[in-house]
Amino acid sequence: MAAVAKIYLIRHGATEWSATGRHTSRTDVPLSEDGRRQASHLQAMLQNLRFSVVLTSPLQRARQTCELAGLGARARVEPELLEWDYGAYEGQTTAQIHGTRPHWNLFNDGCPEGESSAQISARADRLLAALSQAEGLVALFSHGHFLRVVASRWIGLPAREGQHLALDPASLGVLGFEHPGGGVPTLSQWNAGPHGLFPNGA
Repeated sequence: MAAVAKIYLIRHGATEWSATGRHTSRTDVPLSEDGRRQASHLQAMLQNLRFSVVLTSPLQRARQTCELAGLGARARVEPELLEWDYGAYEGQTTAQIHGTRPHWNLFNDGCPEGESSAQISARADRLLAALSQAEGLVALFSHGHFLRVVASRWIGLPAREGQHLALDPASLGVLGFEHPGGGVPTLSQWNAGPHGLFPNGA
C-alpha cells in the first residue's frame, strides 16, 4: 500500500440515536443539530489537505458530515463503508442487550442476524485492498465501529482489538506509515476533532 500516503478515517457527527447510546447501523437517521455543528468544525481541520480520493458511506449521517466538512462535491458513495450490521440488536443500547446477554461484546461476539467479527474484518480488508490502488491522501467518511475495525486491520491486529480504539462523533484518525513513502503501517493520529466542544453529542 505504499502508493497511499495517508488514509483519514472520519466518523460522522452525532445523531439522536448516538446521543442515547442506541446501536445504529442500517437505520438511516440524520445528524442532530449538535452533529451538524460538529461536522462543520471538521472543515477547518481538512480544508488545507488535498485528497486524491474521497469516499462516503451511503447513509445520510455520513454523507451530511462529508458535505458539511467541505468535501461533498468530490465524494463517491462506497457501500463497503456501511456501519457494522447490528442485526437483531439494531436500535438497542448496550445496557438493553446485556439484559439478556450479560457478557456480550460486539467486537468478540458480533450480532445475531447481523455481521460477525470475521465478516466485518473481511469487509475492512477488502476496502484496504482496494485503496492500495490509490495515491496520495484518502478520506473515508463512515461509522464508529467499522472505522475502528479498519484501523485495527491496517496495523495488522484482529478486528476485536478495535474495542480499544474509542472514536467520538465527528472525530478522525489517520492511518499512515512509520516513514514517508512506506514502511510499517501506523496509527499516525487518533480521535482528533471537535467532539470536546459538544459534550452531549457523544
